[in-house]
Amino acid sequence: MTTEVRADLYPSRGAAEMTTPRQDPVIWSAPGAPGPVAAKDLQSYEHDGFLTVDQLITPDEVAVYRAELDRLVADPLIRADERSIVEKQSQNVRSVFEVHRISEVFAGLVRDERVVGRARQILGSDVYVHQSRINVKPGFGASGFYWHSDFETWHAEDGLPNMRAVSVSIALTENFDTNGGLMIMPGSHKTFLGCAGETPKDNYKKSLQMQDAGTPSDEALTKMADRHGIRLFTGRAGSATWFDCNAMHGSGDNITPYARSNVFIVFNSVENTAQEPFAAPIRRPEFIGARDFTPVK
Repeated sequence: MTTEVRADLYPSRGAAEMTTPRQDPVIWSAPGAPGPVAAKDLQSYEHDGFLTVDQLITPDEVAVYRAELDRLVADPLIRADERSIVEKQSQNVRSVFEVHRISEVFAGLVRDERVVGRARQILGSDVYVHQSRINVKPGFGASGFYWHSDFETWHAEDGLPNMRAVSVSIALTENFDTNGGLMIMPGSHKTFLGCAGETPKDNYKKSLQMQDAGTPSDEALTKMADRHGIRLFTGRAGSATWFDCNAMHGSGDNITPYARSNVFIVFNSVENTAQEPFAAPIRRPEFIGARDFTPVK
């Protein structure tokens, strides 16, 4: 009896860091396929790995989602749930995962055609939610998210085989250039950076507060930044940034008085469903990497 060997297009978590040219399309839909994203914006997304929308949701809608975020963060049952991540120092809630299952308000946002329609157009298929969360990032010391490629983690620890996922970050507060905004290296999505080092068991418990396994080296990051540059995203509440699953990105600490809160949704193609992890001893919990592949309708 022989065991079938899976093809791993993007090796990572080995003895040494290594780069692999992207093996997958960036835009999966056929040219001219209908959808809410204009052709020129799709071209920009293909080139840079991201696109922005100045006002995806209205101020009135922002108020509804902000109120729901505040409700969830203040709920002691939510805080005690394993899906809530708490800042080590301040003990403030940093993130709440699986919000589209916890909250019907955020479930409605996931189903909104302005949101899921863009995901379908970019990925060229029906999509499901691989991950959702609210990020609170309050003022006066909320820690940042170090440089990383989401796909490196989703491939290594969740078993996503191909780069056929897209994330959207929808701002629920204003994103200034000073309150720990999202940074992306434009064009970095065209190269996969496989990180060095084995994945510890239950790595997610540590990585959700401070990334360790799957973190690029300073040398690799310097080369990427020199090649691609760094773009900092600002915008009012209601704006949104869509970015490719392999875009190198991160954010700094927020030491200003002004919170930077957002809702973050990851859509994955139903033709790219999670398998067993490619470089981790066990699967991550389903509230971080979904195993329910029901299409969003």
